[in-house]
Amino acid sequence: MSKELKSDEDIKKFISEKPLKKILLLSGENSFNKTGAKKIFKEYLKKNEFKIFLKKKKLPEIDELEKIIETVGNFRPDLIIAIGGGCVMDLAKISSVITNSKNIKEDVINSNFIENKIKVLAIPTTAGSGAEVTSNAVIYLNKIKYSVEGPSVRPDYFFLKPELILSSNFYLDATACFDAISQSVESLFSINSNDESIMFAKKGLEILFGNFKDYFKNKSIQNSYKMLIGANFSGKAINISKTIAPHALSYPFTTLYGIPHGHAVSLTFNEILNFNFLNMNRSKNPTDLKLKYEILFNLTKTNNIEGLNSYFIKLKKDLGLEQDHKKLNINLISDKEKFFSGINSQRLKNNPIEIAKDDLEKIFKIQ
Repeated sequence: MSKELKSDEDIKKFISEKPLKKILLLSGENSFNKTGAKKIFKEYLKKNEFKIFLKKKKLPEIDELEKIIETVGNFRPDLIIAIGGGCVMDLAKISSVITNSKNIKEDVINSNFIENKIKVLAIPTTAGSGAEVTSNAVIYLNKIKYSVEGPSVRPDYFFLKPELILSSNFYLDATACFDAISQSVESLFSINSNDESIMFAKKGLEILFGNFKDYFKNKSIQNSYKMLIGANFSGKAINISKTIAPHALSYPFTTLYGIPHGHAVSLTFNEILNFNFLNMNRSKNPTDLKLKYEILFNLTKTNNIEGLNSYFIKLKKDLGLEQDHKKLNINLISDKEKFFSGINSQRLKNNPIEIAKDDLEKIFKIQ
């Protein structure tokens, strides 16, 4: 399990007390300055030899990963500090377990990890992915999404610093917020869920549902910290259960149409909630699935699937997440085969109801 560092003093103490001679700081090209991370962490690293790598691309892509791994190989850091959203943290996580590789693409696809990984400290700048506590990372190769998974992929340490998310814009906050909510909901319904993951998912949703309105009205340090905690719980939940259909179906929306991850997840969220509910009799355990819907009804203060649908439709509207495919330039009829080929089949298998191709054609009216 990732160890939490709870204050700036903890960070300073950690960096000074550990034998950390060299530190690689990985962040986003725009966010590093905008969030204030540059000023804060250069102060932390005064006594260390450090190198900074700034990610330029929106998605975690293989060519940028290769540059990071080359930097890691040449610099040989004792610690990688990842300051950013899920993409930055994913790149740091993968580069910590794959070094000196003769074939990075093959090692990434097959999750060939080194035995003595480089320690990672993950510091999120969005309240969304919870990647600071998960043992998987995403990488894109030729517009196809791959998951790199294993216990060693999980960051060794994490730090939730709300000051770093104060400068992000409304849309980024909205997509991150929905991603965190969807992760917790998906974890709840995953066939891999257990008592611990359900506890994390419920805690995450209680915090996110209870605070997101205040957060978007007043982005204070206190409200920002609550959202970071909610997202952190969602990460802990999916680290156990993994995500289900909304995440599985989101990736082609991102690769084909450039729609950011959290927004892409929202595009199938209600449809899958309905599909799973209406096909409950196809579940291996309908009673268990019904109980999980009751949990979600209680958390959203709704009484039935219609009320639940209305709740999330309003939530997406309040977050400004456009759902009209025409306005988003989405054409699933003409891009049908490309869309289907981009679906993450492993995540789809976690869904409580098996979803076949003809089910998807009916759901999205692309028969």
